[in-house]
Amino acid sequence: MSEDRITQRTVTVVMGIIAALAFVFSFGNVWALALRLGVPGPVAPLIAPMVDLSVVGLLVALRYLSLRGVPAAQMRSATRLMHISGLLTLALNIAEPLAAGHYGRAAVDAVAPLLLLGWGAVGPQLLRAFHTVATPETAPASASADDPAPAVVESSPQANPASVAPTPEPAPVVPRPAAPAPVPAAPAVKVPEPLLAEARSIAESHRTMHGEPITAVQLKRRLGVALPMATALHTALTA
Repeated sequence: MSEDRITQRTVTVVMGIIAALAFVFSFGNVWALALRLGVPGPVAPLIAPMVDLSVVGLLVALRYLSLRGVPAAQMRSATRLMHISGLLTLALNIAEPLAAGHYGRAAVDAVAPLLLLGWGAVGPQLLRAFHTVATPETAPASASADDPAPAVVESSPQANPASVAPTPEPAPVVPRPAAPAPVPAAPAVKVPEPLLAEARSIAESHRTMHGEPITAVQLKRRLGVALPMATALHTALTA
């Protein structure tokens, strides 16, 4: 069992024992007082239980509400009735000894009602404090770190029509042009060996004079051959 539950039950048991002892001490005194005042015999023993049962019922109700964290302001009426019942218990307890002149006995009989008055005021406060300690409030920093970002509240279109942007119309779908059919590759041009040797000589002399490789167009012009042959020669030279 947790420590807070043990503490709550201990306070509740103590309050119940005090109420029971107040009943035991006051029963005989109130009975004797009722008989002294001329109350009929069958009715005399019923006066003390009425007051003490009111105290027990209020203690149970105040305990239940205090453990649920009900503020003291909402239990003010019940607390006042609890105090009135305690004062009645005290008055009925000590009235008969005081009338008989037994002041020491009256002081002893006043102990239980006074404790009952005290526990009736302090007990609910302790139980509310236990409830507060058992369920502490979450710190704002941790709450802001754990909670998701607040949702953005959008204003309704009826509230502010000018602030609502018009819905863009979808762009027309333009059909993509069909991909061109692949052009069949031209057949490879066969390069004659003598022509390749001459092209190599021209390419070396061009590099010596200009410091850069010769192009296929320049080979075509120097050799006087068709562009496909010049391209094949150039490819063979650079391979």
